[in-house]
Amino acid sequence: MKVLVPIKRVIDYNVKVRVKADNSGVDLANVKMAMNPFCEIAVEEAVRLKEKGVVTEIVAVSIGPKAAQEQLRTAMALGADRSILVETDEEIQPLGIAKALKAIVEEEKPEMVILGTQAIDDDNNQTGQMLAALTGMPQGTFASEVNVEEGKVKVTREIDGGLQTVELKLPAVVTTDLRLNEPRYASLPNIMKAKKKPLDVKTPADLGVDMTPRVTIEKVETPAERKAGVMVGSVDELVEKLKNEAKVI
Repeated sequence: MKVLVPIKRVIDYNVKVRVKADNSGVDLANVKMAMNPFCEIAVEEAVRLKEKGVVTEIVAVSIGPKAAQEQLRTAMALGADRSILVETDEEIQPLGIAKALKAIVEEEKPEMVILGTQAIDDDNNQTGQMLAALTGMPQGTFASEVNVEEGKVKVTREIDGGLQTVELKLPAVVTTDLRLNEPRYASLPNIMKAKKKPLDVKTPADLGVDMTPRVTIEKVETPAERKAGVMVGSVDELVEKLKNEAKVI
């Protein structure tokens, strides 16, 4: 069973994001980049399925600049067998990514695509659903548990009312939630081995995909700073401030 794991290169979650002086976007100069945390969970789940003997091959794929090879090498150090980079310096958006992934799916023919629910840079939560729609595959989103058996995958997903389990016929698309697993750290020997694993580089033109952005960002601003809170001495004082100062009651 082959599993395709798309991953995204994002600003490291420990880094404070800065806006460019002209408000045209986020400043990426000299900023530490890393694999999207949700994508790390997807890679970990694929590796665990391989350790159980369910999966035979894990293919990591990323769409972005040449520097994204670093994140693909990390994925291979964590357990992916090989990787594919769709290299482009253009701004990438969910629909374009989904179209490129559809072309990769048609070439690789995986039994399952596991990807993060969302990326921490744009929080769109769209690519998995768009990929499922374009390929016609069933989808299980926000997975907190994944079980594969006899040509089907059971996905337990968190919903407002509790937990819901859906059974999907393979091939299928699964998006991973935070509580699915705890990603491992890559060991030094595996990092060294990852340097020798195959990494194939393609372009959108090779896939016959137009990734021209459909959404234009007009302006990016830093969120307004919140005022410091105050300590109140009693419930009556709290009610008075909520009523007369905040005017919320």
